[in-house]
Amino acid sequence: MTAATLHRLSATETTTTTRSRPRWELPALITLLAGTALLYLWDLSASGMGNQFYAAAVQAGTQDWKALFFGSLDAGNSITVDKPPAAMWLMALSGRIFGFSSWSMLVPQALAGVASVGLLYAAVKRWSGAGAGLLAGAGLALTPVAALMFKFNNPDALLVLLLVAGAYCTVRAVEKASPVWLALAGTAIGFGFLTKMLQAFLVLPAFGLVYLLAAPTSLLRRSLHLVGATVAVVVSAGWYVLVADLWPAASRPYIGGSTDNSVLELALGYNGLGRIFGGDGNGGGGGGGGGGTMFGGSTGLSRMFGAAFGLEVSWLLPAALIGLVAGLWFSRRAPRTDRTRAGLVLWGGWMVVTALVFSYMQGTVHPYYAIALAPGIAAVAAISARELWRGRAYLPTRVVLAAMVVVTAGWGFALLTREGDWLPWPRWVVAVSGLLAGTAIAVGAHLFRRAAKVVAVLALVAGFGATGLYTVATATTAHGGSIPTSGPSLGGGRGQMVMGGGGGSVSTELVSALQATTGRWAAASTGSQGAADLQLASGRPVMAVGGFTGSDPAPTLAQFKAYVEAGEVRYYVAGGGMGGGGGRGGGEIATWVQENFAQVTIGGQTVYDLAAPRG
Repeated sequence: MTAATLHRLSATETTTTTRSRPRWELPALITLLAGTALLYLWDLSASGMGNQFYAAAVQAGTQDWKALFFGSLDAGNSITVDKPPAAMWLMALSGRIFGFSSWSMLVPQALAGVASVGLLYAAVKRWSGAGAGLLAGAGLALTPVAALMFKFNNPDALLVLLLVAGAYCTVRAVEKASPVWLALAGTAIGFGFLTKMLQAFLVLPAFGLVYLLAAPTSLLRRSLHLVGATVAVVVSAGWYVLVADLWPAASRPYIGGSTDNSVLELALGYNGLGRIFGGDGNGGGGGGGGGGTMFGGSTGLSRMFGAAFGLEVSWLLPAALIGLVAGLWFSRRAPRTDRTRAGLVLWGGWMVVTALVFSYMQGTVHPYYAIALAPGIAAVAAISARELWRGRAYLPTRVVLAAMVVVTAGWGFALLTREGDWLPWPRWVVAVSGLLAGTAIAVGAHLFRRAAKVVAVLALVAGFGATGLYTVATATTAHGGSIPTSGPSLGGGRGQMVMGGGGGSVSTELVSALQATTGRWAAASTGSQGAADLQLASGRPVMAVGGFTGSDPAPTLAQFKAYVEAGEVRYYVAGGGMGGGGGRGGGEIATWVQENFAQVTIGGQTVYDLAAPRG
């Protein structure tokens, strides 16, 4: 059987599967979604407030509508988080409906995970059948970093949902060369920009290429449709940038992370080119900024398999890379509009571009960013495995599929050994299953119906056994701080840096003092770490001087003096943020406070009473 014949058989079977639903499909889908919901919703509040930097913004959004719109760190609207506010919108609206709590904040994140799995299944199924769709959905659900972030309050959960939604719309657009579906894909990516800025754009090359390659219409129309989709991206992302930057600066919070109080500068600077090339405030593991695995480790092609990212997302990555190369080779002579190849281009392009960017970023990059890779990896592995299984009568496909199974089992074994003595025996089950399944596939044992079921079960254990164990361990473990990592123990056994994540205890005496205040802010503290602790404990707005690290120029010393003179802020709590009071405004403010106001101790904490000047 030639590769072209194999491909024609596969394409025919795909069309048949799309038109008639197998009896097992609906029960399997229900099981997948119910299992995902159980995994992500179980003991959802175990991580408490998670990343308290974002939790403080969510709390503020439940107290003030302007704070919700801008993603302010406090209801007094002094400064925003250093990201766009879309993820905060969902979590804060949930808090307004159910009351602010860990559960109300995190339930939109978990539901975003279930929806992402469902949409990935639906997108892959349309071109590759229900079996591939279920495998892709399971691959995403059982990726450790997915279980981590879909139960946490960082923006990445919503980002992934929007990216998968964009991919689904692209699939629908390609099928009938629909400019409407393509514009919807662009809209999803635009709102992805409002979730995590330029990271959302990493999938655009794959979306544009697959439409240009496979949509069944003329090249001119394909090009015009892509122009329309680009406009949709700009409009759906740009409206917020326009509103925020045209809003009078005096009546809105400072845009955290920016150098000129501008959302556009934040997108292009700190959260844009700064992430790629490094620079002020963007030191990463490979950019000379140190930070080790919490900042990605050394740059290069091995980064996604290394100590920082490997345990997060790389479990199925070797299989996906093998399957992508083989699938593109076997479908090289297929018609331009062939859907199997289109699927590999779509999801493979997503995977490759994102992985390369993450691998060579010189600026800030954290291991949990890898969740953006998970849908692409899962889809490519599922599509290629399904096609190779269908072509099992053809020796080259058997060899490639056997290699995928054996390599996946071997890599899973290697990753589990990184956790030392944690669950030593299951790794051997995975390894042995991989060897048995790979050998059986290579010799063609799965050509026989009875043997095929046994081989399929062994292959599933080899493929999902290791990553599934680590994912369940991640989902059943509490995580905290601003750089959480997956795994069976806090921080995944690889360490965890609490940067702006807070988590410190606040005495009842200090909480009572803050709650007794009536001004715009109960207190101020340099940096977000201490400010978030104080605000979450007291329920009163606390100004994070200098934003995340205390280095943002907001408020200025003159502005802070005016707030104090007007009685809008009562206390200054020392020892708060990452900046240690040494930021571009935080240092001046801390010094001025110490020189001019009475120092008191409340509940063991050094506090300056801004209503009691010295002398």
